[in-house]
Amino acid sequence: MEQNKTEHGWFVEKSDINQIVKTRIRTYTISAVAEMYDIHPQTLRLYEREGLLLPSRSVGNTRLYEDSDLERLEIILSLTRELGVNLAGVEIILNMRAKMDEMQREFERFFEYLKDHASEFSRQSEAFSSSEALIPVSRLRVIRTQTTAHANALADEEIG
Repeated sequence: MEQNKTEHGWFVEKSDINQIVKTRIRTYTISAVAEMYDIHPQTLRLYEREGLLLPSRSVGNTRLYEDSDLERLEIILSLTRELGVNLAGVEIILNMRAKMDEMQREFERFFEYLKDHASEFSRQSEAFSSSEALIPVSRLRVIRTQTTAHANALADEEIG
């Protein structure tokens, strides 16, 4: 197995280097993005100042936009151009989308937990007896209450 040392001092197998190169993230400069979306570079700077876009920076401090930034920009442009939403509204909508995405991930994790532990829950419910209830209820009182409710309903029908 041949290994190469990376710039960070880590050793990587030569076969893995090709995979690392293939997964390199594509980046775009501010002028390229402005041209792609037919907007002025100052608009992109404004979106960054407002916290709507957060491009990474190169060693020389050049803004570098990734595909995820472009997707976010497309949402911003759609909201402002097509729906007439102002930048404050865009910020609120983007924050709500992020919260909804996080809630979705939490729900999926919870659902996986339930699936993984379903057998434990069914065993616990089978082992649970009425004597362990927080508020014991006699079966006779439940039946008596249901019968009384039914009798009251019949009486209401006869009166009406």
